[in-house]
Amino acid sequence: MSSYQIDMVKEVIIKNKFGLHGRPASLLVETARKFQADIQLGKDGTAVDAKSILEVLSIACGKGTPIAIRARGVDEAEAVRSLADLIDNRFGEE
Repeated sequence: MSSYQIDMVKEVIIKNKFGLHGRPASLLVETARKFQADIQLGKDGTAVDAKSILEVLSIACGKGTPIAIRARGVDEAEAVRSLADLIDNRFGEE
């Protein structure tokens, strides 16, 4: 039996003015890579690896886009919380 949940999921809204462009995507990937958990971002039925800059950029999230952060692993709750905080704080922009 594993010591972690099946999945930890949180939905958030992209709030920064220019959406998930290069700099915020880099910050998101950099943050995701700090965790052991497998982390995905979901948008419109598509899920991408949150530790891959190319995959994160491929989902093209503008301001107001809802996304789901899904993590599985020993530090899944901390990973989801950290990424949600980063997005909620507009990646330090504005």
